[in-house]
Amino acid sequence: MNRKEWKIPYDRPSFPQELLDAGCPRLLAAVLALRGVTSRQEMDTLINGGEELLHDPMLLSDMPKAVARVHRAIEAGETVAVYGDYDVDGITSTCLLTDYLRYKGLRCLSYIPDRSEEGYGLNDSAVDVLHSQGVSLIITVDCGITAHEEARYAASLGVDMIITDHHECGDSSLPAAVAVVDCKRPGEPYPNHYLAGVGVALKLVCACEGKTHEMVERYCDLAAVGTVADVMPLVGENRYLVRRGLEKIESSPRPGIAAMLREAGVDNRKLTAATIGFSLAPRLNAAGRLGCPATAEKLLMSSDPAEATALAVELCELNRKRQSIETDIWREANEMLAETEPDAPIVLASDKWHQGVIGIAASRLAEQYSLPAIMVCLSGEVGKGSCRSYGGFNLFDALSACSEHLIGFGGHALAAGLNIRSDKLDDFRAALARYYRDNRPAPVPEVQPDLLICDPELLSIENVKALDLLEPFGNANPRPTMCLCGVKLESASDVGGGKHLRIRVRLGRESFEGIFFSHTAAELSLHSGDTVDVAFTPQINEFHGHVSVQLLVSALRLHDGGALCARILNGERGALWAAAAYCPERSDFIRVWHMAEQDGFRLAPTAEEILASAPAGMAEETYCLCLAVLREVGLLSSPDGGIYGAEKAEIEGKADLENTEIIRALKSI
Repeated sequence: MNRKEWKIPYDRPSFPQELLDAGCPRLLAAVLALRGVTSRQEMDTLINGGEELLHDPMLLSDMPKAVARVHRAIEAGETVAVYGDYDVDGITSTCLLTDYLRYKGLRCLSYIPDRSEEGYGLNDSAVDVLHSQGVSLIITVDCGITAHEEARYAASLGVDMIITDHHECGDSSLPAAVAVVDCKRPGEPYPNHYLAGVGVALKLVCACEGKTHEMVERYCDLAAVGTVADVMPLVGENRYLVRRGLEKIESSPRPGIAAMLREAGVDNRKLTAATIGFSLAPRLNAAGRLGCPATAEKLLMSSDPAEATALAVELCELNRKRQSIETDIWREANEMLAETEPDAPIVLASDKWHQGVIGIAASRLAEQYSLPAIMVCLSGEVGKGSCRSYGGFNLFDALSACSEHLIGFGGHALAAGLNIRSDKLDDFRAALARYYRDNRPAPVPEVQPDLLICDPELLSIENVKALDLLEPFGNANPRPTMCLCGVKLESASDVGGGKHLRIRVRLGRESFEGIFFSHTAAELSLHSGDTVDVAFTPQINEFHGHVSVQLLVSALRLHDGGALCARILNGERGALWAAAAYCPERSDFIRVWHMAEQDGFRLAPTAEEILASAPAGMAEETYCLCLAVLREVGLLSSPDGGIYGAEKAEIEGKADLENTEIIRALKSI
């Protein structure tokens, strides 16, 4: 963790006066300003926006055609099939549309392909099965946008197809279906291009019924689960659907969701988007990953609490099995890498791994080694691989460049899948390494807090509680992260059987407790009394009736003021706000001036070298401020007027250090 690069926001936060006048607490006002919200109206829309955020479903291309065909099926009493996907978005989409069509009196079959046997999307064999059962209309959800061959095949059997999807279309051509409803169609006029698959399915239902309010109220819980699980941006109408869905789950959850919340042990906690992301979604996903998506579908469709409880228990067991398999795969992968120090994308293969779980293990490896990771599940001479990116590396472009070694591939920049012959693995690994060396992404700081906290009052209970108004948090609306820099570590102790670290740090006159999960003091080489930097999200902790602010730590290191010092030395006045706590005293100036009076004194040409010469026991920031003030009054000078390479200089009269622009600015702060 100490090796991670940090980018600390040293600029002073903004507190828009219009927000403060509207009663917005200061910490929330600063976070809103960072997100471009500076007026009372913008704040009210973000926090309290209602159904006015929903767009007319008929704006989606081909929606009138889809509605007309569904109405014809209802009037004729046709047998219809909903064809979905095995992830959470696909399962919730399938349940939503299947329930609606049955509610309208149709015989509606649902079909979710087997992940291992059939893979993602439509296939001709599934079309045959549905056709043999009397299906005359197939409606896809969360898939189908690239099903050109399958749409033609269905048409040859006399089966119509409506495609609803939210994935990229690839080339500009669309499948020859009765209607193709996709918020990412080229030139799509619908304002929200980031609906989840379940969001598109909901829009179809709203359009067919002609009553958006009633349909949103009926299905907002499913829409919320699918939207959060598929990591869609939680802004605009997505944010409203998720917020309304969370409210419905809290007040009147369907039996399946209530049972899952109980089995996950979170039914007595406040429900948030994180509850969906970390408690519900993994359990629903486990069913699809291990070839049992019907279990998850049946759970969400169940109206019997006893049946729902039994299915929730089964799902939780599947999730535990998935976790065990994932851990075994991850350990085997680490053993394969034990004798190496990877510096290019990781490509590993085994005939023992589970196809449905290798993607999660690949994600763990990518995070662990800070490199893209590809894990291939071999079956005979052919393997199927799951690919995960890291650091902004474009996987899709990389696979395209190495496609001569692949049978096929698909996906996007951050995640992809591939098929490869086992005898091509070495060639592919080498080609991918060459491509990576030529296209290595620029390093991105791994720790990038939103706010630097210098005033402990910003972490008051009132301020931290106000951040809950930004719920639901998620993609495009993340929970704000903050940092404390140069604070005293008052205590550090391992808790939870030695697995986690509890800390206490002091900022000014206030102390704050924090918890850093899955880390220990020994691992971080930290001790009580150290000066540290802490990245965290603040939260309210209630224990035995005592309410306090707790720091949920995301990164922790020995204090490093190098970046701030460089800004001070470069004369950046905006950095003074963050340096106010290091304002020099008279004794500091005396020590530094005695250094400058020594023969041969000259400041080094780089910030790093200047910091190396700081007096013992003096904070680096204080030393740099002393140098900057001495340069301002003319006691240090260089040929170019800057600080680097500066030497002692003579001035007329006595230097008034207290009246310099820098000291006045520091004291005013």
